[in-house]
Amino acid sequence: MIELKHLCKTYKTATQDIVALDDINLNIRDGEIFGIIGLSGAGKSTLVRCINLLETPTSGEVLVDGESLTTLNRRSLLKLRQNIGMIFQGFNLLEQRTVLKNVCFPLEIAGVERQAVRKRARALLKLVGLDGREASYPSQLSGGQKQRVAIARALATSPKYLLCDEATSALDPNTTRSILELLRQINREMGVTIVIITHEMKVIDQICDRVAVINQSHIAEEGKVSEVFTNPQSEIARDLIIPRERTVLETEGGKRLRLKFNGETTIGPHIAEMILACQAPVSILMANTRELEGVIYGYTIIELPTDRYQAEKIIVWLNCNGIPYEEV
Repeated sequence: MIELKHLCKTYKTATQDIVALDDINLNIRDGEIFGIIGLSGAGKSTLVRCINLLETPTSGEVLVDGESLTTLNRRSLLKLRQNIGMIFQGFNLLEQRTVLKNVCFPLEIAGVERQAVRKRARALLKLVGLDGREASYPSQLSGGQKQRVAIARALATSPKYLLCDEATSALDPNTTRSILELLRQINREMGVTIVIITHEMKVIDQICDRVAVINQSHIAEEGKVSEVFTNPQSEIARDLIIPRERTVLETEGGKRLRLKFNGETTIGPHIAEMILACQAPVSILMANTRELEGVIYGYTIIELPTDRYQAEKIIVWLNCNGIPYEEV
């Protein structure tokens, strides 16, 4: 288990102190895929780098399997880091080394015997689907292939934990999907606990068991993905799940409402029932819904009739039927 207790990180500059993390408390359980999501500058990358002490916390504790990393000497910390793999958005491969030698590198540093190093590296390249590219150099690979090499390298020392810092941000949607499927396979077959830092909702949707939402250096919300996504409690979580900046169809009709579906209000054809019950037309301007664990959540933006009486009937119907909404 990874435990973060009252974790703080402040960067000092010549003119001011910049608080990147403020009193972060999280427990990441063994065997799960834990997501940390937030906007750019929220502190999520600093947070994941504090987990393996690539960034030294200003205060607070980082405990891995009950051992406090901040109290370890350099030698002990380096040994413990062999149990924590990490992959990055920019891949961070060694351009002068082949694919095979990139994967071998962590084992060479650890002093593993050469024949065992190459055997382990080849097995990992087969796992990530690159067993035919051992002699290639990073410049000869696609972005998805580079990330697969980075994943194989991160797994070289058989870590218990794998930290992923925006690991799919530089990839196209299809490649992102395949990388996430690979990570899920690693989690399922090897029992590796995975921590994923991202700003993309689809990444959390596809792979994570639990999620923490970070905003302005604080944890705004935490819980099972299905619970946080279907019933977000914080404003930042609602904005991430139901974006406000999406452009809707330009019309000259009446008031616009965003109908919010949180899993409890998605059973049945609500809009059709509303139109039939109120005998009033509405325009559907856009919708953004998705399914998670058999539950539909998201939103639909509708435009009410310009007739005041008809619009009021629709508002009354929504209130009576418990459909949450807000004016856009």
